[in-house]
Amino acid sequence: MSSATPRTTRVHPLPLSGLLRLGRPSDIWFKPALSVVAAVAPPNLTLLALDRLDLAVYTMAGSLCALYAHNRPYAARARTLARVVLGMLGGLAVALVAASLTTNAVVLVTVGALLAAVQKALCDATRIGPPGNVIFTFITSASLFAPQSLGQVPAHLALAAAAGAWSWVVGMAPGLLRPHGPERRATAHALNTAAAFVDTGSAAARAGAAAAVHAAWQSLLLTGSRSAPRRALERLVGRAEVALAAPADTDPERLRAWARDLRGTGPVPGPDDLGEAADELLGVEAELDSPPRPLHRRLGPLAPLALRTALGCALAGYASLALGVGRPYWALVTAASLYQANVTLTWSRGVQRVVGNLVGVLLFAAIAPIAHLGRPALVLCGLVLNFGAEALISRNYWLGSVCVTPMALLITEFARHQEPAGLMADRVLDTLIGALVGFVAAVAVTNRRAGDRIEHALASVESAREHAAEVVAAEHPEPGALEAARRGLAAAVVELRATADAAAGEWWQRALPEERVLRAEQAGHRTLAATVRRQGLHTSEGARA
Repeated sequence: MSSATPRTTRVHPLPLSGLLRLGRPSDIWFKPALSVVAAVAPPNLTLLALDRLDLAVYTMAGSLCALYAHNRPYAARARTLARVVLGMLGGLAVALVAASLTTNAVVLVTVGALLAAVQKALCDATRIGPPGNVIFTFITSASLFAPQSLGQVPAHLALAAAAGAWSWVVGMAPGLLRPHGPERRATAHALNTAAAFVDTGSAAARAGAAAAVHAAWQSLLLTGSRSAPRRALERLVGRAEVALAAPADTDPERLRAWARDLRGTGPVPGPDDLGEAADELLGVEAELDSPPRPLHRRLGPLAPLALRTALGCALAGYASLALGVGRPYWALVTAASLYQANVTLTWSRGVQRVVGNLVGVLLFAAIAPIAHLGRPALVLCGLVLNFGAEALISRNYWLGSVCVTPMALLITEFARHQEPAGLMADRVLDTLIGALVGFVAAVAVTNRRAGDRIEHALASVESAREHAAEVVAAEHPEPGALEAARRGLAAAVVELRATADAAAGEWWQRALPEERVLRAEQAGHRTLAATVRRQGLHTSEGARA
């Protein structure tokens, strides 16, 4: 039987049910919610005291950087937040210079669309995490249509930089109380998902647990040197991997108990049944020493997504201009917010965005009289909506959008009072234009390379599996070789599942090699189990020697 991917194309149906269903809130929903309030409040209150709320659009650029990197260990968070602030300043600088050089709306929409495409590609390539490119695009697109002169640009960038520096402080401050909090949470999540797999044994639970374990290892790799707390966490993640390899011999309640013990600031629990096998983790250092993939190689597969973003944002902005809407950047931002890994997810995000924005417009109508009581009330409403958006968005995107929409409308009133009816009409029209045109662009630009990426992922899994099998079969493997082979194979299997899921959601796609993917995953899991058993055998022999 040929292993080549069939070339028959088929149309995948777009989902209609379950798109608005609420999920469980994120474990750390309160962190971005509190951080954004702490980052936004001081600059806005200062501008309020100085009677210069018209400058809030520039400080917001820096303040909203506090939304990023909450799942990263603090050593990595410091670097990531710094890059986020620099990226925000770079995009803002381009937007402000463009706004100062021309008032041609078509040119400005074009610049905004190109910026949105670059921001989308860079955020996905660097895996910056939520809220992704949307915040960057929101700030730069709004700034394109703010009256500007070249002489004002340095001062406005300085305001954004000052607010960005404060956001960096806000993001790093929790590390003073719980310096290992992010990696403890990642480890606890790995243990809980492994326990769920032991309970159910389902393929979906195994895939979720494997992804969580992989994420926990990545979190530990980002902590830097192998301190005592990190070594203890490595042992627990190793125990979660053992549960995936031998679920019948694992007590899920014990995994959950370890996860509960990781809450707070108490000592990291130690699994006593791993013995000396817990110290066979030298392969982690091998992964640390391996150079990351160059950025240009990570950007290559994202070309179709970047093209979708550029085309969709530009056409949405042009359509908004043609219909005479006063704020075409709202349509541009709506289109930019839609684009996910495939067309099916983009469709789902589009429905959620439209529903959330329409409900948000109604919420704005309800709170506008309160916000118009005075400038302090306007700032206070903005802070409450900032908190609400981040507190709710992890349950479902549309629910967070209910708060994002009135917040965006209120921000336009920081410079001057505006008629609520006109704002609401523009927002509704731009939302519908952006969602419709953006989705049409997603359908038009089909990601034909998704199938090729599956072939590459399958080859990677097979290569990693063969290498791991060779190490397992070796009579005296080198120190750390088993762990390095196991980590490499686990990462390849997780990447294969993510690639297959992304390709399966393309609307128009050739038939995917689903059976080959399933066989590769099963073979990979069997080899992973063999590496776990071999590690225990190898360590015991080493102890006896």
